[in-house]
Amino acid sequence: MSTIDPNQTLYISNINGRVNKEELRLSLYQLFATYGPILDIVAKKTDKMREQAFVVYDNIASATTAKRSLNGFTFFGKPLKIEYAKTKSDAVAKLDGTYRLKIYKDKSGSDVVKRTMGDNADGYPAKAARTDDTDESDDDHA
Repeated sequence: MSTIDPNQTLYISNINGRVNKEELRLSLYQLFATYGPILDIVAKKTDKMREQAFVVYDNIASATTAKRSLNGFTFFGKPLKIEYAKTKSDAVAKLDGTYRLKIYKDKSGSDVVKRTMGDNADGYPAKAARTDDTDESDDDHA
């Protein structure tokens, strides 16, 4: 099993799915803000993101302290499971200048916008990366 390096974004799972999205975001903010400045909280109610959220801090030390302190904390009747996120969040990528949008064609020929983080994993620059500030409607992945 590979370990994930500490980073500014925490992946929180085992969240009570009966809490509405706005109440969940506010409660997560109140709980996690005591450990440092928060840049973003991503909590969606889609099937893919049910019972999960991402909390993005402005520094790794705050994220580490929150992870150590709150892992297993009972939140709306369920113990939180907290790990570092596997990828860089959009909020962090925008701050460090590596956030890019990529447009490609899907199977039907329609344009699809996908974010990239500057260079690909193999070290080569991302192909056809756009540098404008096109807004991704509610697609704020962490």
